[in-house]
Amino acid sequence: MRVLAVVPAFNEEDVILQTLATLSHTCPEVEILVVNDGSADSTAALVQGAGYHCVSLPVNCGLSCAFATGVRYARARGFDAVCQFDADGQHDARYLPRMVAAMEADDMDVMIASRKLGEEAQGVRGARGLGSSLISALIHLTTGVRITDPTSGYRLFSARLFDAFADGFDVGPEPDSLAWLIRQGARVEEVPCTMAERQGGRSYLSGLTSIAYMVRTCLNIVVFQWIRR
Repeated sequence: MRVLAVVPAFNEEDVILQTLATLSHTCPEVEILVVNDGSADSTAALVQGAGYHCVSLPVNCGLSCAFATGVRYARARGFDAVCQFDADGQHDARYLPRMVAAMEADDMDVMIASRKLGEEAQGVRGARGLGSSLISALIHLTTGVRITDPTSGYRLFSARLFDAFADGFDVGPEPDSLAWLIRQGARVEEVPCTMAERQGGRSYLSGLTSIAYMVRTCLNIVVFQWIRR
């Protein structure tokens, strides 16, 4: 499989080169595209200076838009799968080959790296943990499929889903879209993983923003996914 790692990046100058170097060293067969999401710092200059492929959005558009940009790039160049890979150093590239192998072996549409599976299961603590458990329950209730770690941002999507992300309305790499894709027939599987703490920059999910994200996601799963086309 030809796999493209799409790395959305917003003001990640402190850690982006370390993240990319580790990814390229661990998975030399995986091509990398950084989508610079309107960063105000030197993220784009660092990425381009190091020789990585980079697409820069003129303003900060958010994760869904940045990921869709990467998917359009992958679709136009004939890739077989796209990996959503964080720029902040949380994702361990060693798990990516396992995700690719499992996708090929089981003919899956989505592979999710789950922190809640395996001997070294980490779980998700605090309010985010409670929100993740609620989202998991709602996905199971509305689709019949149980996803242990629906808020994991470490995912691999097959080319069969490229059109949905590239052209669909309000379809992003988020748990509510996973629920909708499952209802459209997408097959989802998880592999155990561990994740590190953020190595630099700031998360867009913190405090009230995190709570608002969980509430919006739950509403989308319960209500709005049913009127999507």
